[in-house]
Amino acid sequence: MKKVLIVVDMQNDFITGSLGTKEAEVIVPRVVKKIEDYKARGEMVFFTRDTHFEDYLTTQEGNKLPVEHCIKSTWGWELAEPIEKLIEAHTPVIDKLTFGSIALGEQIKVLNDKEAVEIELVGLCTDICVVSNAIVLKAYCPEIPLTVDASCCAGVTPETHTSALTTLKMCQVNVINEN
Repeated sequence: MKKVLIVVDMQNDFITGSLGTKEAEVIVPRVVKKIEDYKARGEMVFFTRDTHFEDYLTTQEGNKLPVEHCIKSTWGWELAEPIEKLIEAHTPVIDKLTFGSIALGEQIKVLNDKEAVEIELVGLCTDICVVSNAIVLKAYCPEIPLTVDASCCAGVTPETHTSALTTLKMCQVNVINEN
């Protein structure tokens, strides 16, 4: 079975920018190591980017979270430099316009139809985009084994991170490295 790593939204705005947290900063070296390990084994790595536009504050999300972030082509939208350095020309980077990516689900389904895959997710934020992408993937490919490495994820707060891990387990996602 082929292993695939999905690195969710490791963007500047979620690490040190407008929505950054110390917990997000702490996981960056762990995520880098995880990516390097997958690449060393010749396994596939996907990246997602939360993507908004100048009109963000007029959107439904912008009305509920009135903090501009991940505006396309800004520093905050870019993947953190240690992550960006690991991306090769052929690496899939999916710009997603909402929390969970249907395009990611479709690509993984096509990949799984060719060769059975096992998915591991890491990234930001556990309680919003990581959990959303895990649920989308479960909906598209219910038989694909999904794992979330809790030590390579951070939530908006430590409490909501923990709540998201509980939700993931309830949705039959394997959660590893919780402590």
